Amino acid sequence: MDAVELVVNGVRRAAPAEPRRTLADFLREELGLTGTHVGCEQGACGACTVLLDGEPVYACLMFAVQARGHEITTVEGLAPPGELGPVQEAFRRCHAVQCGFCTPGMVLAAHALLADEPTPDEPAIRAALAGNLCRCTGYQSIVDAVRLAAARRPDPAAVPGTEGAAR
Repeated sequence: MDAVELVVNGVRRAAPAEPRRTLADFLREELGLTGTHVGCEQGACGACTVLLDGEPVYACLMFAVQARGHEITTVEGLAPPGELGPVQEAFRRCHAVQCGFCTPGMVLAAHALLADEPTPDEPAIRAALAGNLCRCTGYQSIVDAVRLAAARRPDPAAVPGTEGAAR
């Protein structure tokens, strides 16, 4: 069993993983990052969404060894411990959570959308979140949260040193 070395939430990490170990299980069980939820284990619910080099992927459909050498961002990496990132704060303000099971995946999908499209319209928001299922909220509060996060984002051109910084 070889060690999988990768950067998770900005920190270089390594842990042993069998070739068949999913990235979701590796993050949860080997690295203790339980914010990545495991739902359907078929890539249908989006609860396990993480960012791989800034792009959303389903961690249940990817083997940990496939992530070797890449950068992974989990919900725990969006803000310092004890704080909320802008998307997380918008979800809180808009009451875009019920049971919370889908929330980490939704937040990461929204984060990736806003990194690529700072001012998405409602159809773009809904399209970006289409791979994430929520059985509790009815989605409108989630869409509202993404809109709020977009509205509160600083203009990168107005912040020195952030030109072109999407993520």
